[in-house]
Amino acid sequence: MKSTAFVASVIILMLGSTQKVFAQYPYRDDIYYENALTYELGGSIGAMNAFTDLGGRKGIGKKFIKDLNVRNTQFTGSIFLSVVYKYAIALRLEATWGSVKADDKILEAVKETTLGRYDRNLSFKTLINEVTLVAEIHPLYFKKYTGGERLPRLSPYLLGGIGFFSFNPKAKLRDDWVELQPLSTEGQGFSEYPDRKPYKLKQLNFPVGAGIKYKISPLFNFSAECVYRILSTDYLDDVSTNYIDQTVFANHFTGDQLLNALLLNDRQRELNPSHVPLKGDIRGNPKNNDAYFTINLKLGFIF
Repeated sequence: MKSTAFVASVIILMLGSTQKVFAQYPYRDDIYYENALTYELGGSIGAMNAFTDLGGRKGIGKKFIKDLNVRNTQFTGSIFLSVVYKYAIALRLEATWGSVKADDKILEAVKETTLGRYDRNLSFKTLINEVTLVAEIHPLYFKKYTGGERLPRLSPYLLGGIGFFSFNPKAKLRDDWVELQPLSTEGQGFSEYPDRKPYKLKQLNFPVGAGIKYKISPLFNFSAECVYRILSTDYLDDVSTNYIDQTVFANHFTGDQLLNALLLNDRQRELNPSHVPLKGDIRGNPKNNDAYFTINLKLGFIF
């Protein structure tokens, strides 16, 4: 009997403690607002893709999503920590990793429509590592709620902020992945082309996007989100402007570096052995910077 009474006492104490714990959370099972400031820790998985000069879809190349080729989609993941004020405004610090790629050969089935994009025969891939600080705006929670008032579980939101990311475009040559930035494939950093500066492999970006969040319970949120990164570079794929005079490479490189630069600057001869490289021919479009985006599913723990 004594043991039974002891167990009963422990159960009662545990139930009482649980009630106290859940009273501290901003939402109970019926979704009531109580605390002004909360925190959310979580992670996400999803897809990453990019808009660059390479690959794309049939035709001459269109702007934004009209030239997106979903076959280039890669995996991405992230972890994040948010500080949330009355569920209306959140400040989120997030680390994201993934990769992007593109290849002109993806256009082979429609090569007759691409006006030379397929024949250009360039390709790249790069890892993306990123840290961002963004603000989330939840319009449905801007109403002034009083304690004990029911809140909507579903909340669409907008976001924007600033980030820092690293990339390093590579191309496959003779079964090896060769870094493109040190090869100055478009004359970046050469005295013969003073207007073409070397691009940095670590830069700022500006994420903007939208999502929708669902409050599963007092402890967990689930979100679906799309974020587009505005970049200040057109060299995510190492392609931006015109072909240079290939004889210039010998003024700056020797050995394997010279050979790699010559082979990766103009790859049209791989498809057409009679091709003669000409300086000034179009290699990329400098009018539009590159960009990349993610579509993620997120799970957050509220504390």
